[in-house]
Amino acid sequence: MMGRFSQRSYEKEIMDDLEFEGPVLEQSLKELRTINKLLGGNKVTTTGLDFIMKKYPQENYLIADIGCGGGDMIRVMGDWAKKKNIKCEFIGIDANPNTIEFAKERLNDLDHVNFRAQNVFEDSFEKEQVDIITCTLFTHHFTDKELLRLLSSFISKARLGIIINDLHRHRLAYYSIKLLTRLFSKSPMVQNDGPLSVLRAFSKQDLQLLIKSSNIKTPQIKWFWAFRWQVIILTP
Repeated sequence: MMGRFSQRSYEKEIMDDLEFEGPVLEQSLKELRTINKLLGGNKVTTTGLDFIMKKYPQENYLIADIGCGGGDMIRVMGDWAKKKNIKCEFIGIDANPNTIEFAKERLNDLDHVNFRAQNVFEDSFEKEQVDIITCTLFTHHFTDKELLRLLSSFISKARLGIIINDLHRHRLAYYSIKLLTRLFSKSPMVQNDGPLSVLRAFSKQDLQLLIKSSNIKTPQIKWFWAFRWQVIILTP
């Protein structure tokens, strides 16, 4: 990758504004749900769950979905667990209180989910233990320095493992999502943040360096179509 694709961009996305709210936010979250489903992003997380749960079988699991957005991945994981007859409880965590309210409304039919507006860099974040941490399209929002701190707190918080589902920074991914959002998106936020999120995302080397700097010894890094990375970190 050359030029603008050779290094991660740190340009802020519109979604990074924690005050963002209203119809534009709701439209954006709905479109992101559709994009994630159509491009196969959901299986990156569910196959990670399958891997960790087979390695560490137990009667039930407490899963924290960090940067939960509108709760789409919690719905996906809940449906997956139900089909597998696996008992799971979920905590949806997002720093934007407006997003949390939207997620509560969308998932109000589920009784095994709790939501909270919380900044992951607060000292209180890692005090509550969970079995598994998941995060989808979340880690690219942070600088490498912030990610090192974030990974450290994730490791302290998760008893069994961590599943990171995020984008591969690649020329084809960038121009594809730029075209898709221009043609089909009605949300200015999605049209801006979709391509920008690819520029803020990761090469395999980026991930390897972050893992090495975090002193994590047994990561699993796997590529999925369409341009997704799955990182599994076992924490016991």
